[in-house]
Amino acid sequence: MAMTSKATWIWYPGDYEIWLGNKMNNRRTERGAFFPPFWKTDSHYVTVEFSTVVELAEAEEIYIAAEGIFNLKLDGKLQFGMPEKFLLPAGKHNLNIKVWNQATPPALYVEGKTVKTDSSWRVTFEDKEWIDESGKASDTSATIYQQAGAWNFGREERPSAYKLCREELPAVAVKEVEGGKLYDFGRETFGYLILEGVEGNGEVAVYYGESPEEACDKAYCETLDRIRFEAATITDLATGATVCRTERYVFDNSKALRYVYVECEGAVPAKVSLAYEYAPVVYRGSFRSSDEELNRIWEIGAYTMHLTTREFFIDGIKRDRWVWSGDAVQSYLMNYYLFFDSECVKRTTWLLRGKDPVTAHTNTIMDYTFYWFIGIYDYYMYTGDKAFVKQIYPRMQTMMAYVLGRTNSRGMVEGMTGDWVFVDWADGYLDKKGELAIEQVLLCKSLETMALCAALAEVEEDVPTYEKLAAELRAKLMPTFWSEAKAAMVHNCVEGKQSEAVTRYANMFATFFGYLTPQQQQQIKDSVLLNDEILKITTPYMRFYELEALCVLGEQEAVMGEMKDYWGGMLREGATSFWEKYNPTESGTQHLAMYGRPYGKSLCHAWGASPIYLLGRYYLGVKPTEAGYAAYEVRPTLGGLAWMEGTIPTPQGEIRVKMDAHTVSVFATEGRGTLYHPTTGEPLAIECGKELTIHY
Repeated sequence: MAMTSKATWIWYPGDYEIWLGNKMNNRRTERGAFFPPFWKTDSHYVTVEFSTVVELAEAEEIYIAAEGIFNLKLDGKLQFGMPEKFLLPAGKHNLNIKVWNQATPPALYVEGKTVKTDSSWRVTFEDKEWIDESGKASDTSATIYQQAGAWNFGREERPSAYKLCREELPAVAVKEVEGGKLYDFGRETFGYLILEGVEGNGEVAVYYGESPEEACDKAYCETLDRIRFEAATITDLATGATVCRTERYVFDNSKALRYVYVECEGAVPAKVSLAYEYAPVVYRGSFRSSDEELNRIWEIGAYTMHLTTREFFIDGIKRDRWVWSGDAVQSYLMNYYLFFDSECVKRTTWLLRGKDPVTAHTNTIMDYTFYWFIGIYDYYMYTGDKAFVKQIYPRMQTMMAYVLGRTNSRGMVEGMTGDWVFVDWADGYLDKKGELAIEQVLLCKSLETMALCAALAEVEEDVPTYEKLAAELRAKLMPTFWSEAKAAMVHNCVEGKQSEAVTRYANMFATFFGYLTPQQQQQIKDSVLLNDEILKITTPYMRFYELEALCVLGEQEAVMGEMKDYWGGMLREGATSFWEKYNPTESGTQHLAMYGRPYGKSLCHAWGASPIYLLGRYYLGVKPTEAGYAAYEVRPTLGGLAWMEGTIPTPQGEIRVKMDAHTVSVFATEGRGTLYHPTTGEPLAIECGKELTIHY
């Protein structure tokens, strides 16, 4: 039965997300050259049937709109044409609408007094209905139906026309540089350059940079544009696209930048500005403290998240502009403490998974596949959205079948042909051979996640299968990788033999996954996490997990110092958003280089914003203990601060925490909360709608 909630556009689940993601992922360019993703690109089903059962006390007129051409069947009978309005008679009826669209995902919008398209509608890409020689329709019981995918699009908002918001920004400074002009927009930003009042004919060359050095380096800057102005036309020389000449020209492709260097050969613009492009997210989380540098770190982290939160959670805004699973799963966690944009999490999860058959790991990276699994149950715990888990579970099954088909005789994963075993960008040798401890830890957590999601999806027969696989693998972790001599998990095993190397990765994940005994946790803290002799982590990506492990071990004061040194170090280097990587031993333009290119490093990277999560989760101390914050805990820790206060968003409200050296106050608008006393650990009940204050 169609629900009576607000009508929205619907589609086959995942199809719109994949189509929209393809548009975004394929906007990447390098020095004017098109640069598509190197993994398998899927597409939407071109024909989709939408169906529902209605039971009406009286006749009802419905409005129908579709992206594509469609037919309508009422109780199995085709109706004439493609009606914009249709009268449903009173009584119980089967309503089926089939939409075909080769160019964009078939989508449907129906709105009546009670009959409205929403996620309760069923969809299929093959209804298996055929007519035999007697004229009888076939049995369609073999048809596999899904609940429709949906987003909050209104009647006039065609899904295929969706665009992010724009706002025009002027340059804050401009100066002459070697015959051209260098425009400074004040901080890292993203958008479409605008040229106005162009006089004369000729070429305008534009060189973008996250730094003035990059923008002025015409030979090595990562992105550029060349536009030719003629008497009646304007031509983009990279794509060959030509438009009629107008007073105001807006570039077709967006770019990341702070600086733009413009050189003119005959055509000279009177004004250069930017159409800043952004997602209309709301800052629902907040954090303030006695430490102004830490406050600035939170603010720059939030801005970094805003820039990298687009149609999807992307890695960085300059170079890749792609959806990478390792980056995304961290963005999800930061998002829960900042925007709580559930729709972006779902869109990103669908896009990363793609469609069957599975031919490679997510983004071709073994560890990124495991992060994809783990992120789904995290999403459920923060949002309580069981319907999404049920909807995506079939693709979890086929993804895990692919993984298990590539395990060795010990049930462990090793890099095989076509696999990218990433782990991290490391300033030192990182062996990727054999059984890596970090990969087995992530696989074990993924199997545990599969068992939990199977129960949520009501596929009960899968639960014991995945529980058994997880238990068997977990039982092998310590015998295989734990070294008493090193008091830590070794990095890998090759042909059944432990290596001598110890790295931080598996040790920190095993810590916050709860795979260690208390004694092992303490040993790892001393022998690995606080040991400067172990290979240091220089990416915010893995610093995220390293600092989380230390917080789990109660080392918030040490973590505070690390945040101020690491993220504060980027601020002291002039960062206006956080970087892909930071090495404090480097200086000047060394901070701009990566991948063997002088400006290859992203200076606005999603995984750089991890203090947003750490401060909300381990200082304000808030986390859900039941799905969707039906129950939650608050374990605030000052970690060396004199005071702090902040807001944590929840699905329908918020939790506010204030703390100083003598007092803690908590106020929540939903859920059953438990505040743990900072000194005694005594649990205290938080009453919804009333502020709880304790003194100690």
